[in-house]
Parts: sequence; structure tokens; C-alpha cells
Amino acid sequence: MQEVLLIIPSYNEEKNIERVVGELERNFPELDYLVVNDGSTDQTARICQEKGYLMLNLPVNLGLAGCFQAGMKYAYAKGYRYAIQFDGDGQHRPEYIEGIRQKMAEGYDIVIGSRFIDRPKDGSMRMVGSRLLSLAIRLTTGVRLTDPTSGMRMFNQGMIREFALNLNYGPEPDTISFLLKQGARVAEVPVEIGDRLAGESYLKPMVAAKYMVRMLISIFLIQNFRLRQ
Repeated sequence: MQEVLLIIPSYNEEKNIERVVGELERNFPELDYLVVNDGSTDQTARICQEKGYLMLNLPVNLGLAGCFQAGMKYAYAKGYRYAIQFDGDGQHRPEYIEGIRQKMAEGYDIVIGSRFIDRPKDGSMRMVGSRLLSLAIRLTTGVRLTDPTSGMRMFNQGMIREFALNLNYGPEPDTISFLLKQGARVAEVPVEIGDRLAGESYLKPMVAAKYMVRMLISIFLIQNFRLRQ
């Protein structure tokens, strides 16, 4: 059984993907990775092909949920013990993966790399949004998470199977809330997440606000009617 697969969802990351994957290959050769090119309209696919990166090239843009599920299908087919979502924009740091894997080995289903454990609270939009979702998850599940919006999440083999074979699993806080209600064991470990290397995030203030509202509605209402398949 293979150990850890880094799933790297990538949409128009031509300015970042070479540095992200290049660092993994140079400094962390023990880590397997899969770039999932989500129908990029720039040169992301060409760069990956020319550099010989392991890539799953989606012909159309599926969005993060579909893109990540494609990566989980690969992890499931190849029999990986763990899979971790790893951003293609350079914000996630590979040096924290071993600590996350060690925490997973204690018997957790999901381990989240948290930006906010043992950190002073601030008034940033990111912190405020994360605290709102943390409160919603705590009220509905009884579990305290400090950073449910973190995209750096590792999943065990059981979770890989669920994400790979079911259509209604996306790598979002409302899914974490749903899985907690179903008995999943979730932990956090502290990590530092850097700034995007280049390009602009799609998560503009208005988009972020709509996202938070959608997640809160889902956690408080929709997840009550959701069935585990």
C-alpha cells in the first residue's frame, strides 16, 4: 500500500505550478503527487507535460469539488493510505505534511492543517469568517475546530473511498460538519500557510462573503437532510 498522495487541484496556475511541483521533486522526493489540471485555459497543462509531471488533465473545468474528487478517484484506484489536498498556488508548505501524517496515524479520519491554533485572534476577514464557521460547526456537532476553511486537509483510506465513489462530497467546511455528525474523527495540527506565489485568488471579498453565507446555510440547515451513501 502506498502512503501519501498530494492532490494538487490546479486552474490557471501557469505562474506557480513549476515552482510548487519543482520544490516537491527536489526536496520531498518521498512524496507522491498528482496535478489535477481543471480545464485550465492558460499554459498549466503544457508546462506539466513538458516537465514530465504526473498530471490528470481534465478537458473541462469542474470546479474544486469535481477536480478534487477526480484526484481522490486516482488515490482510491492506486490504494493510497492517505491523500492530502495541496494547493497549486504555493500557499501550502510541504514540510508540514509529515506532522499531519503522524497525527493521522493516531486513528483520525481527517486532519486539518490549522492556521489559527495557538495564534492571537485578529480582525481579518479570513479570521472572522473562519470563526463564524467554527461556531456553526461547534453548535451543530459539539466539536471545536479552529480553522474549518483551511484547504490543507488529509484524509484516510476510508474517507478517500467515500470521496471517490460518492457525488455529494466536496472539500468544504459543510462536508466536514456532515462527516463529524456521522462519527468521523477530525483533528487539527498547526501549520503556516504562505501567500499565493503569483496571480490572483478567485476569492474576492464579495465572493468570500457569498461563500460564507452559503456554508452557514448548509451547516445549519441542509446538512440535517443529507444522507451518507
